[in-house]
Order: sequence, then C-alpha cells, then structure tokens
Amino acid sequence: MNLESILFTQGFGSRRQCRALIGAGRVSVAPDPRAHPGAEACTDPDADFPTGNGTLHFSVDGVLWPYREHAYLLLNKPAGYECSREPQHHPSVFSLLPPQFSERGVQCVGRLDQDTTGLLLLSDDGKFVHLFTSPKRKVPKLYVATTRHPLDDAQLAALRDGVLLHGEPKPIAAVDVEARDHHTLALTVMEGKYHQVKRMIAAAGNRCEALHRERIGGLVLPETLAEGAWQWLDDSEFESLRKL
Repeated sequence: MNLESILFTQGFGSRRQCRALIGAGRVSVAPDPRAHPGAEACTDPDADFPTGNGTLHFSVDGVLWPYREHAYLLLNKPAGYECSREPQHHPSVFSLLPPQFSERGVQCVGRLDQDTTGLLLLSDDGKFVHLFTSPKRKVPKLYVATTRHPLDDAQLAALRDGVLLHGEPKPIAAVDVEARDHHTLALTVMEGKYHQVKRMIAAAGNRCEALHRERIGGLVLPETLAEGAWQWLDDSEFESLRKL
C-alpha cells in the first residue's frame, strides 16, 4: 500500500491532506518500531510499504502509530462523558481519543450512561460492533454498583430470580449476583437494555448511587489503565473478549 493510502486509511485526513503531510517531511516509516528513532522522513506519497504482517509502524510529527486495518480500542471511561458524537449535556468520549479515530469512523461498542464508568470498547469494524451488541449474542457484562442502602438477602434473591422492569413483558434475572460488601454489588447481565442495572437494583428495593463496568465476556478492565486513558486491544485481550 502506498504511503498516502496508509495515512488516509488510518484517519489522517483527506488524501490531499495526507499528501501534504508527506510532502512537508512530517511522516516517517519504520517497519520495525525499534528502528523508529533512526527512521528518515519519507516525502514520496506513492512509496509502497507492506502492511499485511501487522508490523508496519509510521510516525507523524514524531508520534509513532501502528498500522491497523481495523481499530479495536479499550477505554477506561470516566464519569461525565456521553457515548455520542453529538453529546447533549456532557463532553463526548471521543474527545478522550486522538482525532484520527473519529476520522476513520470508530464507534462505541454499546453505550455506557454519562455517569457510568469503566470498560468501553470502540471499533471501526462493523461486524465486530454488531457481534458484541446483538441481543442474540448474549455477551455477559459484569457491573459493580454502589448502593444507597445496605444490601440484604432478599434483594440478592430478587435479582437472581428476576425482577419485572417497567415496559418489559417478563422478569429479567441477573446471570450472577454477589455482595462484595454491605453497599457494593457485583452483577452480571446478558442484556443491554436502557439503564438496565440501575432499574434492576431499584426494582429489588435499593438505589444505585454509582456504576462501573468491570468486564465484558472474559475481558477485564486492566488495573494499569488510568481513568480516561485508552489502549489498543492486543491479541490476548481479543481472545479474552471472546471467552463468554
């Protein structure tokens, strides 16, 4: 693939803008990222580079980027951000990402409420997004809720047995329920209905004061990922995600 197309597919603007970046000497290519410090600028937009083996790296204005056919990202979402490109009352989660990702069409894989924190996936791979948002897929998601009132056995039993939510034809039960302490509840659900976990807790006789998503499938939010930070999904994390 030529260098102009590489930058274009990775979200660095229109083809004209990509050619301008290259012509200005602002782009370097390092097939081996360890060679990056010594890589020289490439000013030929038609220069071809292999992209198929996943090892191509390039830099724009000194910032190193891996070439990826599709973007698969993990974000530790903070409170006070909306999962929308056109937020209504709070900043967008996309403002936490480099603008190249919006340019290439990255979207949220499901949504978290503005006040819900934790694991959020994003991708520009439509099949991937559909796979992990389709109700038919039944992907388990683990949430940790802080409750206003102390938890008791009756509330836990109601969540395990199923609670009836307004507008739903039948009760919805959690896949797993665990009280981590008197005010901390770990709840695993399969569905992704509007405000589902908060509504389930309310239907069981309590109130959710804070909500954090800890896991999707077998993928756990890394403890080392700071709030508001993002990272690429590596191969092991990708495989963990598929372990339902």
